[in-house]
Amino acid sequence: MTLIRQSFVFGLLVSRTLGLLKHGLSLSVIWWLVAAPALAVEMRVAIGDRLSQVTVGSSTPAVVKNMAGQGVGQIPQGRSVVVTPDGSGVRLADWRGQAFWVEPTGGGYVFIKDSWYRGRVLVVPTEGGITAVNWVDIEAYLYGVVGSEMPASWPQEALKAQAVAARSYALYRRDRTQNQLFDVGVTTAHQVYKGLAAEAPSVQAAVNATQGQVVTHGGRVIEAVFHSSSGGHTENSEDIWQRPTPYLRGVADYDQEAPVFQWSETFSAQQLGQRIAGIGRLQSVATERVTPRGRIGSIRLQGTQGSRTLTGTELRQALGLRSTLISFNIAGDTIRVDGRGYGHGLGMSQWGARGLATRGQNYQQILTHYYQGTALANLRLAEAQKQDTAPALVQLTLAR
Repeated sequence: MTLIRQSFVFGLLVSRTLGLLKHGLSLSVIWWLVAAPALAVEMRVAIGDRLSQVTVGSSTPAVVKNMAGQGVGQIPQGRSVVVTPDGSGVRLADWRGQAFWVEPTGGGYVFIKDSWYRGRVLVVPTEGGITAVNWVDIEAYLYGVVGSEMPASWPQEALKAQAVAARSYALYRRDRTQNQLFDVGVTTAHQVYKGLAAEAPSVQAAVNATQGQVVTHGGRVIEAVFHSSSGGHTENSEDIWQRPTPYLRGVADYDQEAPVFQWSETFSAQQLGQRIAGIGRLQSVATERVTPRGRIGSIRLQGTQGSRTLTGTELRQALGLRSTLISFNIAGDTIRVDGRGYGHGLGMSQWGARGLATRGQNYQQILTHYYQGTALANLRLAEAQKQDTAPALVQLTLAR
């Protein structure tokens, strides 16, 4: 097999990183199996989508495979290679093909873009560039999610609630993306995933303690969305998404200690006019639609050059606001926006979960508070088939 000779500072990064990661990084399969063979459920996570190029490497010798699963080469330990588009395929060092797998051996970790991850990586051509997809066991994936979404120093019951919510959300997404290239991304558009950099013993303990547990409603895994802080009360789904979801009901929150519970942003008239085109200098604001809890659904901005009507989401994006639970105060050329909370306000409030945990609530109580009418269940993997070109075919049953 051909050896890739290209290296970078990566080698030093490997030795330093592995020294930091020795504590508690053993991989484990967290599924109760009804039938053999024992195969893990893998998530497909887009680490980079439509990139002009992507760097991949490994902490141990890695096998490079083509789409047929045939080994075509190796990447030595501590080395990396830049993957680039090549016509309708990709080029990885001296190899050209439709796509390539990079699979670390001996329980090693894969390097993608600028971070370390468990599992393996598939690099494929997509419109406009290269997409790198981390295929990783769901429980190992959660090690990198929980520590990215919630501080590792928070109470263990809050971390457990986050682990179960994140597992439920991931499986909900996975069930709906079977014919797509990946299940989730790595940002708040899905749930944040920073790989090994976010792992900590407390995070691993929370994931392991809740292994295989999901939130269910009517016998199905729910879309367990969450956010940072609601500002005192979460929302009903139909008031945000315009579609009712029985378990996403507004409930009292316990997020008063959140640094984003109350906040304000100040803009000059010129700044606001630059961010929201077509209105000129803002003169007045009229709320056209608001949720029962005060979030902006639709708002009309009147200025010296005209008016515009924006949804709450459009306004939040244009001004870079933490939430749509806001009010305006116009004083001459100064516009102050006062707000509460951070995020869409649906499902579990992370700061609220922390607040409930400090009040002595366990993770089961936290989850059933924020996801109304739900129950926790254990997943059992009835049948699985691991493939290199499609996600594992999995039949999941719930065992209470």
